[in-house]
Amino acid sequence: MMVDTRHRLFRRHTDNPILTAHQWPYFVNTVFNAGAAKLSSGETLLLCRVEDCTGLSHLCAARSADGVSDWRIDETPTLPADPKNFPGEHWGIEDPRIVWVPELAKYAVTYTAYSLRGPGVSLALTKDFQTFDRLGMIFPPENKDAALLPRKIGGRWVMIHRPVPAGGDAHIWMSFSPDLRHWGDHTPVLHARRGGWWDARKIGLSAPLVETPDGWLMIYHGVRQTVSGSIYRLGLALLDTEDPTKCLLRGTKWIMGPEAEYERTGDVRDVVFPCGYTLGDDGDTINLYYGGADTCMALATGKVSELLAWLRLNSTPGGGEG
Repeated sequence: MMVDTRHRLFRRHTDNPILTAHQWPYFVNTVFNAGAAKLSSGETLLLCRVEDCTGLSHLCAARSADGVSDWRIDETPTLPADPKNFPGEHWGIEDPRIVWVPELAKYAVTYTAYSLRGPGVSLALTKDFQTFDRLGMIFPPENKDAALLPRKIGGRWVMIHRPVPAGGDAHIWMSFSPDLRHWGDHTPVLHARRGGWWDARKIGLSAPLVETPDGWLMIYHGVRQTVSGSIYRLGLALLDTEDPTKCLLRGTKWIMGPEAEYERTGDVRDVVFPCGYTLGDDGDTINLYYGGADTCMALATGKVSELLAWLRLNSTPGGGEG
């Protein structure tokens, strides 16, 4: 048997996949791309993207004491699309990212709202994942892969997101707001590379940023187009603490790609796509929750300190296009 001796920054859980459609209390097609939160009760909550048999998606919460097993899943959709009051949700809602915001004492949930004109970014606030204050679509199509920073910088809220101009490449941007509703000072942060790189032409935020003593650690996805389709892999970048539009380091190599059967085979093959993480009590262990092949939920675990050490040894300064 061939032994893989490469050092892995993220180690897949032996019980993967940890959530599938077969566990759902109502009939659905697939369960994937969940935002994650560690609740005050100590439970882990995953707010999963659930695709039903119309092909449209909604969000549904699953809770677990250990973040791996014995999931308690809401009996009905936790956050369904509401196209009557929010026309931007005409074709469902997808890919949530969750950030606890101490100043608001609420969780900020950003998600993709699929409108008649394409995907845009919507925002909702909640204290308990039972009732939600929807602010509606804050970035119009085409835009997705958004997450709020957990605190203001320079007196303003900061949102990271991924607009796509018509016919153009997909880069990562930041925008600023005084009130979470009106956004401006739109600034590119990380460009997709060019040519044959693993992250050429299309990149986007994966899980929300991780604040570290060295800066904001970003796990992002890059998409490589091949003759047989797209491959979604993960990379790292580090942003300045007080000016997150400034990229300090960007990894040259991808750190995790589709290998396991549940990542390579599904509704969309060759995809690892994290939307959320939790940190362990040591403040270093990172539990990365990711969608596999747009079909199931899986878990991989690493160390923030190891990610930063790797990045210092395998990076180029700044966020250049390559």
